[in-house]
Amino acid sequence: MKNSPQADYASLIDAQTHDFIRRTELWYPPGTTGQSIEAQRRTYDALCREFHRDYPPEVTASDDTTGISTRHYVRASADSTTAAAQVVYFHGGGFVVGGLESHDDVCAEICQASGFPVTAIDYRLCPEHTHPAAFEDAVAGVEKAWQASQMPIVLVGDSAGGNLAAAVAHQLRSSSIKLAGQVLIYPGLGGDMSKGSYLQHANAPMLSTEEVEYYATLRASASHDKSDPTLSPLSDSDFSALPPTLVFGAECDPLSDDGKHYRDRILQAGGKAAWFNEAGLVHGYLRARSTVERAESSFKRIVEGIHLLGTGQWLNT
Repeated sequence: MKNSPQADYASLIDAQTHDFIRRTELWYPPGTTGQSIEAQRRTYDALCREFHRDYPPEVTASDDTTGISTRHYVRASADSTTAAAQVVYFHGGGFVVGGLESHDDVCAEICQASGFPVTAIDYRLCPEHTHPAAFEDAVAGVEKAWQASQMPIVLVGDSAGGNLAAAVAHQLRSSSIKLAGQVLIYPGLGGDMSKGSYLQHANAPMLSTEEVEYYATLRASASHDKSDPTLSPLSDSDFSALPPTLVFGAECDPLSDDGKHYRDRILQAGGKAAWFNEAGLVHGYLRARSTVERAESSFKRIVEGIHLLGTGQWLNT
């Protein structure tokens, strides 16, 4: 990896975000990826419990273990106008950690704020289940959600989940399933790790380029075709006919450029896409939505974008 000027996080990251980073690292300290997979999952689960917030009063959830395990969230006051679409959510965690509990409160709040029902997908994790297991589960989960409601779907995912949402959008764009849009939150889309944000933010707090490489190694063998768009959506040769796309990146994140390049490829193919590079924020900032003003503002944009896509509208950029 070439040398590159490193970002000045003392000036880029504000005091609230620094506090969020310190609190996170008390539960998921740097170097945790050096632990066993089981230990990583225990540590991550503890982190998620620490940051978990109560559901909004109107939201309830129920699990369905038939086929792909899912959790379905509904808002009691949602009517036929606000529930014009449904959200399918894919959690982050490097394809290694996380599940229905890790982003439970995030999904509940998306349900409340967007007015749409939300279905979270519990896909298989690596290294026990390498690619394409998670992708296959993601597709099956969307098919299950579509069959249950026949409502247009807004695909949403953060980090690894953003990768899955994009891969599903590419896979299903010509199917009978109606995709109203996709919202990708600090996604890892298989960008070139030898340049750009992967160098400038190689040592970013919360996620380093070395950790991105670690997760990529666990997800697929060295011999796997890296141009496989179900693995790396940025590697696809065709970006036409994709649903309207909103990408929310964190400025202080090695994955930042993936979102920018993905937006550009869609625009070049004649599609509709926008990229928001959230100033001073770090990977995983969804958990800071109640304590960091910048994260709170971004989360409001995210749920507004979800609602607008679901009703055939567009978020002002």
